Formats: sequence, structure tokens, C-alpha cells
Amino acid sequence: MAFGGRPRLPRAVEAAFWDGVREGLLVDEAAARAGASGRAGWRWMRAAGGVRPPAAPASGRYLRGWEREEIAVGLAAGDSCRVIAARLGRSASTVSREVRRNGAGRGYRASVAGHLARERARRPKPAKLAVNGELRQWVGQKLELRWSPQQVSARLEAEFPGRPEMRVSTETIYQSLYVQGRGALRRELAASLRSGRAIRRPRRAAGRDGRGKIPGMVSISERPAEAADRAVPGHWEGDLVIGRAGKTAVGTLVERATRFVMLVPLPDGKGPDAFAGAVVPVIGGLPAALRRSLTWDQGTEMTRHREIAVAAGVEVYFADPHSPWQRGSNENTNGLLRQYFPKGTDIPSDPARLQAVADELNGRPRMTLGWKTPAEALAAFLDEQAA
Repeated sequence: MAFGGRPRLPRAVEAAFWDGVREGLLVDEAAARAGASGRAGWRWMRAAGGVRPPAAPASGRYLRGWEREEIAVGLAAGDSCRVIAARLGRSASTVSREVRRNGAGRGYRASVAGHLARERARRPKPAKLAVNGELRQWVGQKLELRWSPQQVSARLEAEFPGRPEMRVSTETIYQSLYVQGRGALRRELAASLRSGRAIRRPRRAAGRDGRGKIPGMVSISERPAEAADRAVPGHWEGDLVIGRAGKTAVGTLVERATRFVMLVPLPDGKGPDAFAGAVVPVIGGLPAALRRSLTWDQGTEMTRHREIAVAAGVEVYFADPHSPWQRGSNENTNGLLRQYFPKGTDIPSDPARLQAVADELNGRPRMTLGWKTPAEALAAFLDEQAA
């Protein structure tokens, strides 16, 4: 709303004006201290009928002028923050924080504290990524490696211990990408996000087509309990990611405990024979401790699952139809792969290219691993086995 064609002053300014009035200032003085004109102050006074409104109850979010006066009086009398807080009906942490922010080292004065609080609350504030070049560069580099904003934010503490200025929230990173008015990260970095979008959109469920039943399948319900609770590494989930017009594909294998990813090149296509010939060497080349089970969906590429189980030395189980959550780690990885191979594009069969992509995925920190990378988690397990 506007008054006389001008934007209405923020509520905080009017609140500061009334604080000044309650402290005994004249209308023009209270308006000037709040950052408003005397005309605005008289307008507020007339709208209130010339009567000062009562002070806000102590349950309000922000401290009022009279509360700061009480804090100043209490501190001068030698009262503790806890005693002052009880008198105000506030928490002790609120009073302690107020004194620390607005009075530490120079003595607490209500008028000065109110001014400092108002200055700190001014908007808009400069974006953290816009003013910290080192932080902006580090965040940009990790986004170029296709790390998610959450991964970037969480990893900062481990990379820069003891440096609070090198911290940024997940939401701030998204805001810097999506709201260019905040001016920090380059807009083209949004293409490195998993969604690849430069604007936010609501999530929506995605359905899946049914698959034909494969003879001799062993249901996921018979899979060992140790696979379900991810207690022991060596249990894998698998699927195909299909390229343009279904002409190219890559096999994806994800270890459930460590989220380690292996990609299976399919230069000869995704038929049952070609697939079995491609996946057996990949799984069979793993240490025995990492070949416990493989869970796949009911795709026809697994028609020769019995031969795969024998040749690779791994038990094979099948997820239920239309139940992608039963292979959640694999479904998540397939989504990450679409950052490299968007829908409607061909998927390369070059082993070196696919290995480079797998290395990037295995080098991303994961929240579920305590922000370790899958490569670090797998290496720790293998070290334990060798010890």
C-alpha cells in the first residue's frame, strides 16, 4: 500500500517511532530517530487518536524500547540476565543475546541498543556470496562438478574448520542461482544442478510402465535382512538408463551401504545376451566381500539372471513392479546421471567417459554418509577387510 503516491514506510520504522514516544520524546524527535519525517510521525499520532498504543506483550518476537530500558536498569543494579529475563517474561538466552550483541564491551544503553538493532535489521542486506569472493569461487567450483547445493553447504565446515565466514546455507545457494537480483553466482551454474532448471518447479510423481515377468525370479522379499538395513556392504542395486529413442543405454550399479556407483558400458545394446556379457565382468571383478547380492527391476535385460548369478558369484533378487523405492539408491543415482546424459540424448559407450562420470559421482559428499564421499566410504570398508 502507498500513501500519497509514496511507498508506505516499513512497520519497523513505525514501531521504532512509538518506542521513542513511550520513552518521552516529542513526536518530531521520535520520528527523526526512527528514520521518518515529522509529517509521518504526526500522521501516525492522528491515526491512533492522539493516544500512545500500549506496549507490545513480552511474547512478541522483537524486544521493545521499554524492555531495553528494563534491561539497562537491571544491569546497572547488578541483576543477572536470568533475573532480568524473568521480570520481562522473556527467556534468559534472549536477554543474554541482546546484551552480547548490543552492549558487550561498552556498557549497555537502551537507546544505543535499539539503534544497533534497527541498523542490523535493515533490508536488503548484501548477499554473503556476493561479498565473499573466496567463498563464491569455492561454491562455484563445486557446482561445476555437479555437487548439489546441500552437498556444497555441508562440506564447507569440513573444508574450512574454524572459519565461520566460509559458511553458506543451502537456501542461500539456491537463491543466488534462481534470484539473479541477489547477484552472486553465475546464472549458467544452474545448468549444473540435478534438475538443470534455472527456476523452481513443484515436485511431481513420475510413474513407470509395467514390465513382463521374468522366469525364475527370486523376489526382493527373500533378500537377506542385512541388505535391507544397509548394515553390511556388498549388496547392490541395478537398473538401465536409456538414451534417445531407446537406442543407447548404460547399466548402473549402486552399492547400498556406501552408495558407490559403477557404470556398465553397453556397446552391443541392452539385449539379454549383450547385457549379461557386459555386467558379469564388472561384478565378477569385485572382491568377494563386495559380491553379496544384486537387486534389479523386472526389465527383460535380466532374462539371463541365473547365468549372471553363477558367473559373477552373486545372488540376484528382483524388486516388485511399480516399486522404485525398493531400489532407492539406484533410482537416485539414475536421476544424478541425467545431469550428464539428459533425456533425449545418446548415452556414450566409451568406458573412459563413463568411468569419469562414475568418478565424479563417487567424489560427491553424501549427507547419508556423514558427508563423506562414496569413494571414501568404500575405501574405509576395504581397509577394514584388509586389516
